[in-house]
Amino acid sequence: MRQAFPKTFSEKVNPASTALLVIDVQNDFCAPDGVFGSAGNDLSMVQVIMPGLHALVDGARNAGVTVIFVQAIYDAVYLPPAWHERNARIGFETPRCLRGTWGADFYQLKPQPSELVIQKHRYSAFVDTELDAILRGLGIRTLVTTGVATNLCVESTSRDAFMKGYYVAMVDDACATYRKEQHDAALANIALGFGVVTTVKELLTTWA
Repeated sequence: MRQAFPKTFSEKVNPASTALLVIDVQNDFCAPDGVFGSAGNDLSMVQVIMPGLHALVDGARNAGVTVIFVQAIYDAVYLPPAWHERNARIGFETPRCLRGTWGADFYQLKPQPSELVIQKHRYSAFVDTELDAILRGLGIRTLVTTGVATNLCVESTSRDAFMKGYYVAMVDDACATYRKEQHDAALANIALGFGVVTTVKELLTTWA
């Protein structure tokens, strides 16, 4: 028999069973003098989303939503040959998000002492991490995904979440990448096959 599922958005993002993932909001990806900024990438979208992302995290905390920070750690020892080949192929081999460096630190937003930090070594926060086990232990059934980059780590994590049976809500104006067309394409992919696309305002209104 088909299991019951949430009929409304407010049911889907019920604070008791929802986790907000803040993915890779780190200096190397977001700060002007981080690796990606120094390489000439357009960080304007990152700057635009930060006030709303701050408000969303605060709203989630106030509503009792579980907040989890995801932190990329890309030391060479963790990366397979295919990763290095990809970097060489696109001509972008600068090390980034190395453990213990400023570049790996979170940008502007910081987890509270009681909040979980999941360290990952791939685009998806589910690959070779304890994230799935933690979420199931907490009774989480919906993931609200935010962060950087929309079309890589946020999309990869959102896709894997759906594949593992979670409801997914990707937040349009709390995700950023370096080209708008890539951001828009990622959102279209999620809306078509993996979840819903929402906004900071819609979530804050629902949780209020």
